[in-house]
Amino acid sequence: MRIGRSVIAVLAVTACAMTVTAIPAAAGDASGGNGNRDPIKVIAGGLNGPRQIADGLGNRLFVAEADIGRISAINTRSGSVTPSVSNLGNGLTQGVDYANGKLAIANGGPGPGEPTPEPPAILQSLLTARPGGTATQFADLLAYELKKNPDGQIQFGPDGAPLDTLSNPYYVLDDRRGRGFVLVADAGANAVLAIDKKGKIKPFFVPRVVTDGNCAQVPNNTPGGIGCDPVPTGLAYGPCNTLYVSTLQSEVAGEGRVYVLDARSGEVMDVIKGFTAPTGVAVDNRGNVYVSEVLEGAPEGDGPPPPDFNPSDVGQIVKVSRHGERSYAQVTMPSGLLFENGKLYASAWSIASFLGIPDAGQVVQVNDSAFVPASS
Repeated sequence: MRIGRSVIAVLAVTACAMTVTAIPAAAGDASGGNGNRDPIKVIAGGLNGPRQIADGLGNRLFVAEADIGRISAINTRSGSVTPSVSNLGNGLTQGVDYANGKLAIANGGPGPGEPTPEPPAILQSLLTARPGGTATQFADLLAYELKKNPDGQIQFGPDGAPLDTLSNPYYVLDDRRGRGFVLVADAGANAVLAIDKKGKIKPFFVPRVVTDGNCAQVPNNTPGGIGCDPVPTGLAYGPCNTLYVSTLQSEVAGEGRVYVLDARSGEVMDVIKGFTAPTGVAVDNRGNVYVSEVLEGAPEGDGPPPPDFNPSDVGQIVKVSRHGERSYAQVTMPSGLLFENGKLYASAWSIASFLGIPDAGQVVQVNDSAFVPASS
């Protein structure tokens, strides 16, 4: 499955049916005008389709700008945005992490029936580049999917056309197991893949297709014919050598999950359920889990949105405490999450381009005061 195909359908209708009046705050602004005390502080603005955020060196973050095919560096003190790696392919560049002195970049690809971007875009691959340098292909994930097909799904129909997106690398995380290089959440392949320093690929975690609950009647290209594709979207390390994996579950309401794995073996230790279309996950030092729901509050169905619809109200981050209590922060269209140096960062307005709003993307700092219980 290509992540966000139904997102595009919903928001394309929205863009044609309304005049957008909600304008994101400028970089450095924050709600309420109280500076660092605000629940949500804008670190940088003017971005285009921000997805994954990665920690760099010093006060620097890296962000993947999918809409313009670029990795940008953000100074967390000044809010300045500097292009670091460009010409990666518009609509493709979704994941980035800083590993072994290099940027590891996840480039996706078009879904069935979508136009293929022009060169020099490198599709459905893990790329590497030095900051400020030129990206090159490090591992061809589409070729691996065609050869190994770790989720075992039926890939092609009788006419030879692909039944779904075969590979769509979405998120990257450094592999801390010693000899590894990175882990990649491949949303199209429905697998988390381990790539070593020589570019060799192995499956690390292949979550199952969900066939119960709201997924019991969802058509699927599995041998059984039903179920929600897992669609892994986010990766984050947690305490006690754990790895957290968010999965989209075909964007079916309430069926999104976060798997808690042993970071060495990939064995499932726990599953946190009850999310809708999660696209990112982060874990703080106390074991609190943060999950981004990019579509929360979006109009349902294919028709026009209600007259009072405000796109800035779409999206939230869910905080799940180590004891299981949930609270919520309203962040507009959040995607990537990063907890670093005691701070939670999120990419916001990440799919604003589907509403016809250019340069709207942000990286924000979400403080604990932003989270309130559902009953509040």
